[in-house]
Amino acid sequence: MAYHSSRWIPRNQRLKFQIVNAVFTALVLVPQFYVLGRPKSTRYCRQPLLNNLSTSIAVSFIASGFAVIFTLIDPVPQSLWAAYHVFGLLSCGQGLCTAILTLTAAACAKTTPELYYTSLILTVASTFSTGFFMVRGGLWLTSKRPATEPRRNNE
Repeated sequence: MAYHSSRWIPRNQRLKFQIVNAVFTALVLVPQFYVLGRPKSTRYCRQPLLNNLSTSIAVSFIASGFAVIFTLIDPVPQSLWAAYHVFGLLSCGQGLCTAILTLTAAACAKTTPELYYTSLILTVASTFSTGFFMVRGGLWLTSKRPATEPRRNNE
């Protein structure tokens, strides 16, 4: 979304967009670091939600890096697009893991509530993100589909 949104802004005025991107990144990362640093988060939980949160933080950093790069580089090299799409698939897989771990960790809501509810929020965000990109990908595929000629009725 950062790439497409930044293209509406003239190249010499994208600093404002970079500031908005930095604020958004902080809003995403600060709560994750807060939960990671909580003493309750290290309590026993049957599922490795703490490890998953660490992975989510890493994915968030990489995503924000891609957002910065995409708003600075114009045009974007094909190799960077390829890396971004590989990252997107890995990120989708990480979101799926988050969903599975969260759905099987209901007991952790009592022992590590902040960690469990953060994982639940990340699951919802991942679900919305996956849905958004599935719809977007479907629309892209239908726009790239060759047009067919209408049938003529010779009767």
